[in-house]
Amino acid sequence: MLTLAWPWVLVLVLIPLIVKWRKPGGQSVDAPVLPVGHWLSDLPGVSRRGNAVPMWQQLLLFLMWTLLVIALARPQHVGEQVQMPVSGRDLMLVVDISPSMDEQDMVLQGRSINRLQAVKRVLDDFISRRQGDRLGLILFGTEPYVQAPLTFDLETVRTLMREAGLGMAGRATAIGDAVGLATKRLRDRPQDQRVVVLLTDGANTAGEITPDKATEIAAAASIRLYTIGIGAESMVQRGLLGSRRVNPSRDLDENLLTRMAQQTGGEYFRARSLPELELIYESIDQLEPIELEGKFYRPVTELYVWPAGLAVLLWLALFLVRHGHELFADSRRTRKEDEANVG
Repeated sequence: MLTLAWPWVLVLVLIPLIVKWRKPGGQSVDAPVLPVGHWLSDLPGVSRRGNAVPMWQQLLLFLMWTLLVIALARPQHVGEQVQMPVSGRDLMLVVDISPSMDEQDMVLQGRSINRLQAVKRVLDDFISRRQGDRLGLILFGTEPYVQAPLTFDLETVRTLMREAGLGMAGRATAIGDAVGLATKRLRDRPQDQRVVVLLTDGANTAGEITPDKATEIAAAASIRLYTIGIGAESMVQRGLLGSRRVNPSRDLDENLLTRMAQQTGGEYFRARSLPELELIYESIDQLEPIELEGKFYRPVTELYVWPAGLAVLLWLALFLVRHGHELFADSRRTRKEDEANVG
């Protein structure tokens, strides 16, 4: 619907009618002669000699004034109600991108892929399902980095996750520092809404903060940690002397990840395959459901530019009608003088 932000401004439309008064008997009073320069006397509606302005010009000037007053009142178009994407969760994704995530022990459609490729595939769907949540992304190796701060822009978070590269944060695994950085980013958010989902395939081998100390700080800040250990427990490795079966997840510290989850009221999950990883993130969806609040707003589009622009166009048209022939005559006179000088 159309509305005015400042409707009381419309009273200014009456100013020209108040200024223009009549003598008893109905005769109009001529406009007073003003001591203005020649440049101002050329403007529409201004007279140096006090001559009466033609009626059609008076009406046009009044129309321009009315349009400017309407623009000043700020006409607006108010749209339909739209629900705001307000979430009950601030969820920080913390993903290990150390070189060990290059282990190709995940299977997708009959072909082997590395752990990071599997994580990207599953997180892509997980992030898209969190519409309304505020998500952030921390990538870590030797050091943790905030790749995406908490935001409602899930598409940007998905893009940054897809672009994550192995080893870009270093070759070690600083689990404690990563959790500490996530806690720092979440501690100012409302309580009961702070969630960290940590995924790694190894043990803590670097960093200034131990994982137990980082967990203690996270628990004090009412942050729930959901920890995920990724990696198959058995795979066949081929070599020059034949094939042998190995455990590619022998470096995974499950005791640590379990302890971190339990101390913060979260849960530890084990992902040995791509289907298990998909089920884990579906379980987190159920444990941390999206809770949209009932807040609405109406989009507002400002329309003042239209009456203001129309007023300017009418003024230019009036100026050309009154002085266009003079400008044309001056141009012809100047051209003739130039021709005469050349001759």
